[in-house]
Amino acid sequence: MGIKVVAQNKKAWHEYQIDTKIEAGMVLSGPEVKSLRAGRANLKDGYCNIDARGEMMMYNVHISQYDFATHNPNEPLRVRKLLLKRREINKLIGKLREKGLALIPLKIYFIESGKAKVELGLARGKKLYDKRASLKEKQSTRDMQREMRQKY
Repeated sequence: MGIKVVAQNKKAWHEYQIDTKIEAGMVLSGPEVKSLRAGRANLKDGYCNIDARGEMMMYNVHISQYDFATHNPNEPLRVRKLLLKRREINKLIGKLREKGLALIPLKIYFIESGKAKVELGLARGKKLYDKRASLKEKQSTRDMQREMRQKY
């Protein structure tokens, strides 16, 4: 069965160079889970940080309100707690203190047991010339594949 991807942050791959990936659970309310199952989430401006109590939190991730929720409607842009082990959080604290590193959500998905997970990426921002180089490389590989298809 595998995983069911709900939302992906495609812009992150263009804006950042992703060094490592981490999987984390999310603390969600019932209507938020139903909204995610309907595929109504946006990760475009999301980021993660550690709050004053040492807990990992996710900011600016938009999960739309579930239309059929009768009570307790969720705030779409609320701060959500991420579930990570203390050892992982301590490792991330050390990494995030480095200059230029950020922790951004890459995708939200459901695993086989039905739990919602978020894939986080430890990312370093790209400069404009890095973005141009990656686009140029992508275009050249696309051209090579096109030529190979035409030859054979």
